[in-house]
Amino acid sequence: MTSSHMLKQSDNERISAMREGGKILARVREEVVQTIKPGVSFEELEPSFPTVEGYQWATCITKNEGCCHGIPKNGVVENGDIITVDTGALYKGYHTDTSITVCAGTCTKEILHFLEVGRQALKAAIARVLPGNTIYTVSQAMQDVIEKAGCRSVYQLTGHGIGKTLHMLPNIPCYADERSKKDVIQEGQTLAIEPMYAWGNPTLALGKDGWTYETVDKSLTGMFEHTVVAWKDGPEVLTDSPLEKDQGI
Repeated sequence: MTSSHMLKQSDNERISAMREGGKILARVREEVVQTIKPGVSFEELEPSFPTVEGYQWATCITKNEGCCHGIPKNGVVENGDIITVDTGALYKGYHTDTSITVCAGTCTKEILHFLEVGRQALKAAIARVLPGNTIYTVSQAMQDVIEKAGCRSVYQLTGHGIGKTLHMLPNIPCYADERSKKDVIQEGQTLAIEPMYAWGNPTLALGKDGWTYETVDKSLTGMFEHTVVAWKDGPEVLTDSPLEKDQGI
């Protein structure tokens, strides 16, 4: 991006490291996705999140009503399941973060449409990641796509700033929160944009494993996430891949 020369040397180093880390992470995500088939265990999908206190696995894997933070253990992919893979990388001292939800095996048109809602919500939100815009506008973009499709945004969890640590301010809600109008996006800022949504009631509760957040009504959930840099001439997605570009993501 031509705007990068306007930043401090430390900012350029941060973004360069995250750009390299993002490419690595995108390959990891796609390799995991390619192995998602009925009959595969969660352990087989496990390829980063070792810096999260108390969490010892490299990937969060959930299915169906499990929205996020799922332990990749004691689970099996069944035909028609929707599987969410959420993973991160720490490269040269900087984090990147990404997630995707896919359907395993035979998928109904309704399920495929549900997943397309998430992809489009992510795309719409990323388009608003511009210097001078507020986080409110980013959240509003994803909420508009989600609700227009008849789904509902998760309101208990958020996207986040990212860099030297995995989770940084600002929080990026999946709905238009008035409090986010004060958070103005800066040139070169790196953000983890992640629409999380449900087919039914979006209220989440912590599951028995102490990590997985699940919908209380057991409705299906989806989550799509990219790490993005804000530039004046347009957002740069650090965790995309050729496969996603072919799909228009």
